[in-house]
Parts: sequence; structure tokens; C-alpha cells
Amino acid sequence: MNPLMSAEQAVLGAVLLDPEQLTYLDWLAAGHFCRPVHQALFDALRKQRDDGHPALSADGPLPLSWVTDAVEEAGQHVRGLTAAYAHTLIQACPRTEHAPVYGRMVLEGAIHRTVAQHAIRLHQAARADAVQGEVEGALRTADALTGVLTDLARRWGTDPRPVPPTAGPSAVTEVPPPAQSAQVAEDERFLLAVLAEQPGAMGEVVAWLRPGDFADPAHGQLYRCLGALHHRGEPIDRITLLWEAQRRGLLADGTVSSEQLASVCEGMVPGSADWFGQRVMRSSVTRTAAASARAVRALAQDEVLGPGRLINHALHALGPLDEVRTRWATANGGPAPRATASAAPTGEPPPDRVKAARARSTPRPVASPSAPASRLPTLSAGRPPSLGRP
Repeated sequence: MNPLMSAEQAVLGAVLLDPEQLTYLDWLAAGHFCRPVHQALFDALRKQRDDGHPALSADGPLPLSWVTDAVEEAGQHVRGLTAAYAHTLIQACPRTEHAPVYGRMVLEGAIHRTVAQHAIRLHQAARADAVQGEVEGALRTADALTGVLTDLARRWGTDPRPVPPTAGPSAVTEVPPPAQSAQVAEDERFLLAVLAEQPGAMGEVVAWLRPGDFADPAHGQLYRCLGALHHRGEPIDRITLLWEAQRRGLLADGTVSSEQLASVCEGMVPGSADWFGQRVMRSSVTRTAAASARAVRALAQDEVLGPGRLINHALHALGPLDEVRTRWATANGGPAPRATASAAPTGEPPPDRVKAARARSTPRPVASPSAPASRLPTLSAGRPPSLGRP
């Protein structure tokens, strides 16, 4: 039995039996349901309520027209919905007054599904940008994902803030980065050669380029050596680079090979450190976006995570991309991007968040039942009622 599918059927069955339950489900949207037939039926039931369906004002038991009209309305938008399936939905609901809890389960499933879908889009955009030598698509998609996470946090009733995953079963497993392309490796070698041979070249990139921006870890370590020489104000050339690498033990432990050093020192080409640095930085942006997307998707696929933790862990997984894009903006002379997640607000929380939190955590008072027993459709013992139009 699929828990999410059972929850979707139960919440619809509750509303079919008791239209008053829609009052407690205003925070739930049709798009939160996984199956299109459930989306269409929930939309139809809400439309009937908003239009003042005659069944809502009828005396005595709830007329079956409430169910049959909803099936007919939803059937205009999807195929396969029948009165027999409405029987199934009614039977799937243990207690109509538990509809808000069933709705919370539907919302939980929607949050996991939505976050996973947007993470996939971010990964696709990052890969496309990497091929085209761009970053704009990945950054726009990352902004969209951040906006989705913020909206989902509001619907769930929590503050969106980056929180690192704790160690344990829910922690994200590290995914090895994809193999670097030949063009990226060449750009990195050319940049290191320019930095090692041109006086003052480090000053063009040191403010925004970091060792972690290099796809090849060995290249990143050589850049770290160049940065150390620059920081100490020592001369930079191929000999001092070789000496710094040896002092750091990079040759002894095999981090950097003699062949890699030779390819850097002998590969000097006329060029601008700033130009090559931006190419390395552009590759770092798309690579980091893809890594963040993989981390967010892994979180969304973890059924153990509650929605609040999922949202906050996903925002944390986007943190490295925020840091890289800030330096990318600096390299291009643009303004720093806005923060992806706001800190916890002061004062009273927004009404929408209070409403969502109450709907998911506070049971309704027993003194205000969803509907009198006389209003519910009469069910014959042993089998559901016939929902065909009389």
C-alpha cells in the first residue's frame, strides 16, 4: 500500500462525504495531488463549494448529487473518472474529521515531489550551460528553486533558513563530480601558465578565484601555491612555483606529478589572466550548480525527512552555489546577488504560516464536528451506495 496514494484518496473521500471539510483545507491546492484525476476532482469539489452547490443547503442527508456532479465536472478535464471510483475514495476514508491530517500528508508528498522536480531542472540547466559556455540558465533555475523552497516553507508553516543535514541515515551521500572536459582542463593549464610567468597576473584574479574553482584538484593545489607566494609578496615564476609545491609536500605525496608541473610551466601562451580566470570561474559555477542539484535531489528522495527539514537542508545545499555566484558577479564587475534565504523574521509570524502550522499540528475541537450525522450520505451495510444519477 502506498501511503501517499492512500492519503490522497482519504482526503477526497472525506470531502465527498462531508463538504464542510473543505473549510479546513484552504491551504491545500489541487496541484499538491500526485494523480491528475485527484487534482481534477479536488478542483471540482472546491468549485462546487464556491458556487454554492444546492446539496450544501439541502435539509437531511447530503444528496448524492454532490458526488455525481463533482464526478461529472472533473470528468470534463480528465479521463477515467467514474462513479465507481468515487465509491473507492469514500471507502478509503476512515474518518471524515481527519481530513486536515490527510491533507497534511498530501502536502508532504507534494513538497518532496516538487523539490525533486526543480532539482532535476537545475541539473539539466547546469549541464546545458556547461556545454554552451554560459551560466545564466543555471542561475535563473537556481533562483526559481529558491523561490519554490521559500513558498513551500510558507505553506508548511516554517521559516526558510539554511540548516546543514545531521550525520545519520538522512545525511546526504557525497556524489563524485563528473569527469572534466578537455576544454576545461586546457583553460586551467593556460591560466596557471599565465599566472606563473606574467608578473602581476595574480593580482587580476586573486580577489575572486579560489582553489576549489578548479576542476582538477592538482590544478587547484598549484593555484594555492601561487596564492601563497603572492600573499607573502615573493617573486612568482616557474622555479618558485616548483619550490613551493615541494615545500607543501605535493610532489612527495603524488598530489602533483612532474608531468603536470611540466605541462603548466611549458605551456605558456600569450593571454590575459582575467580572461582565462573567468573561463575557469564559469566552469566552476555550472559545476557547483550541478553538485547542488544532485544534493537537493538526494534530500528530496529521502522519505525520512520531514518537509521543514527537507526545505532547510535544501537551502543549505544551495549555499555553495550562492558563494560561487557572488564571486562570479565580482569577477564580472556586477552587483552581488540577493540572499537566497532570509533569516528568521522578528515579531508575529505571517498569518499564512500560522494557519498552515495549526492545520498540521493542532486537532480541531471535538465540540465543532465537521457535519451532523444526519447530513452524511446514507451507506447501506456491506456495500457502498449507488452513485448513479437518480
